[in-house]
Amino acid sequence: MISMARVNAVPQPDLVLIYWSRNPLVPGSARRIQSVRVIGNTSPCTFTLVPGARLINALNCLLDNDIGFKVVYRHKTSAISGVLLLKRK
Repeated sequence: MISMARVNAVPQPDLVLIYWSRNPLVPGSARRIQSVRVIGNTSPCTFTLVPGARLINALNCLLDNDIGFKVVYRHKTSAISGVLLLKRK
């Protein structure tokens, strides 16, 4: 008889990739979400991660200490656009 060892899956982190841009015709305009990719769960902030929504509202929710996301990568792709990667364990 062959004994099978019990294998536990390692929990994977939740990831959120956000592409954002601002209106180039309006100086100082708010950064807005262009697209979002989620691996895992973004609850309770899912409602803030929609195209056209203000980026600051999504970040305020995700970066809250009780939610637990951290920015792990930030890159401005141009003067008016960029990408953010957030991770939660």
